Amino acid sequence: MNKLYLITLFFITCQLQSQGLPGLGAGTTPNNKPILHGKHWVAITGKPLGATAGSAIFQQGGNAVDAACAMIAATSTMWDVLSWGGETQALIYNPHTKKVIAINALGYAPTGATVDFYKSQGMDYPPQYGPLAATTPGTPGGIMTMLAEYGTMSLEQILAPSMELAKGYPIEAQTANAIESQKTRIKQWPYSKKIFLPHLGEAREAPSAGEIFVQEDLYQMLAKLVETEKGALAKGKSRKEAIYAAYDRFYKGDIAKEIVRGTREQGGLFTETDLANWKVKIEEPLHVNYKGIDVYKLQEWTQGPALLQALNILENFDLQPMGYNSVNYIHTVYQAMSLAFADRDFYYGDPAYVKSPMKGLLSKAYAKERAKLIGELNDPKISAGDPYPFRNETSPYRELLKKNQAAMASLSPDQINSTLDEQFIADFHSGTTSIETADAEGWVVSVTPSGGWIPAVVAGNTGIGLSQRMQSFVLDETISPFNLPEPGKRPRVTLTPSLAMKDGNPFLSFAVQGGDSQDQNLLQLFLNIVEFGMDVQEATEAPNFNSYQMQSSFGDHEVRPGAIVLREDTPEWIRKELLKRGYKLEFWNKTSGPINAIWFDRKHGSFWGGSSDYGDDYGIAW
Repeated sequence: MNKLYLITLFFITCQLQSQGLPGLGAGTTPNNKPILHGKHWVAITGKPLGATAGSAIFQQGGNAVDAACAMIAATSTMWDVLSWGGETQALIYNPHTKKVIAINALGYAPTGATVDFYKSQGMDYPPQYGPLAATTPGTPGGIMTMLAEYGTMSLEQILAPSMELAKGYPIEAQTANAIESQKTRIKQWPYSKKIFLPHLGEAREAPSAGEIFVQEDLYQMLAKLVETEKGALAKGKSRKEAIYAAYDRFYKGDIAKEIVRGTREQGGLFTETDLANWKVKIEEPLHVNYKGIDVYKLQEWTQGPALLQALNILENFDLQPMGYNSVNYIHTVYQAMSLAFADRDFYYGDPAYVKSPMKGLLSKAYAKERAKLIGELNDPKISAGDPYPFRNETSPYRELLKKNQAAMASLSPDQINSTLDEQFIADFHSGTTSIETADAEGWVVSVTPSGGWIPAVVAGNTGIGLSQRMQSFVLDETISPFNLPEPGKRPRVTLTPSLAMKDGNPFLSFAVQGGDSQDQNLLQLFLNIVEFGMDVQEATEAPNFNSYQMQSSFGDHEVRPGAIVLREDTPEWIRKELLKRGYKLEFWNKTSGPINAIWFDRKHGSFWGGSSDYGDDYGIAW
């Protein structure tokens, strides 16, 4: 590992030297982090140890898929706002087929999870926390499917970093403090309490920053997967077959039985059939072309198409002459996002259950009509449109759409001007992590894994924290007839990796954590590069603005029409003009992410990695 140590030390040294110095790219914006220049590979994710895990795999000869799988596993083990029982969704560029592939490893609603069930519990939405918030685990299947289909290494190799972490690693302050702050809720669940609170009865019951955090149950679960792979290989099975043998043990064997037992003991709904029937889906991604660049997103079981809709709307405006973050630019992009997200809120959902009108929603003609709705003032009552005529159909949801539009139109001044309270902001920006990898062979991977964040219900003696993604369903069809819970259905999630292609080659790979703000930040990153010529590091750190016009996907699913968050150094004349246009202003010291991105330098055959200064996100390149 001496070579890895030197690479990591070199990166840290460069990062420290870069503080306050001009960016290394074409622009002049001071960057808090340096651009990561790599010839062979690049690995970026939410935590330094996660990036180190990816670099270790690259140095053993793995490709970008192998590295991404190891990074998902490591960050899940570190509870980087996700766990092993969460969900994984990815876009992968395969240099051999020249195609972008979509990985759908989102768990689904278990048996008994229906609108009537949750209403019978006195709920307006599925809960934020606890066993009734859990979809079936998706991340283990996502890792194993990606590795089997597109990787080159064994499961044992890519799980080695996470298994070492599970045996004990010095926990970071952010995670340790999150555990302490949530300990009252954690104490409700016996298996969570056993793992997270090693100092029960003391003033601080969670681990302290830097304390060695041990997860023996999780280690044993991972060891079972490796044991199964080894056994299959010893019987003459191929690498791929051996990985899928481990997959079957997780979803159909003794691990599945313990997940179900431990979940039901704590009040959950999982059955063994639920886990056995769940499958990772390898899908065709959606995409639009923006000024010669093809932008790819996952299907409408995510919010990703909202970014594509916003790009289609913005093609009807000449953005570059407006100037970066000018009043007109902020207003135009904000309104485009509001229009796109209004459609997201009503139309997006699991296409395996209710087919959304995506052909109409992503048509340029529909976007042109939506763009006509952008006037000089903010419109806090923007609602979903009707894309069905743009696919030569009549909407089967016309009456529900009218009710939805009427609800927005009837918003009172008090509702429009309501305060952005702390809990609403925390829910709206509920975090996860993001992972970006690329290699010299041409593989590119963009991932936003999530779910099972603290406080998580741990499923029996598996060490697996369960997802809280059921909360993204709604229970009222006038809010969305496409996103109502039923067994086997996936909720519409905020998780949204991105890939952009130019002239048939990778141009930009980018993702961010942050709940409903994700595609807002990613849209602005893309425009920063394409419209304003920023390099990738400048683009990740540049000030963004965030809208709360759309309905939150978390908690009580609230909406704050007209509210906008700007960076606190926004000039006074911009503030005054936005107030005149009807916006409610809030200010933060950082508004840029945390975004991770890779830009592909075709001229020189190298990678440029960018990682914003918003959080702990970190990268290594070589």
